[in-house]
Amino acid sequence: MGLGGISIWQLLIILLIVVLVFGTKRLKSMGGDLGGAVKGFKKAMNDEENKSEDKDSDAAKINAAESDNEEGADRTERKKEDSRS
Repeated sequence: MGLGGISIWQLLIILLIVVLVFGTKRLKSMGGDLGGAVKGFKKAMNDEENKSEDKDSDAAKINAAESDNEEGADRTERKKEDSRS
């Protein structure tokens, strides 16, 4: 018994009919096109993940820079207060 009640012989007959209808050259080009589409889809998914990671790291850098600026402003104010005393 094969996939969902289809035996191996039935699958081979279906494959033979498909080859006779479309031809081997056309099946080969369709397979190449399908493989290229899958490869492009995977690349797009990886690019999207990289963009979101880059945005996260950029946001972290901005937050770190803002906190450094705030600390620097606090130090400047303290120096001004100390010099007044």
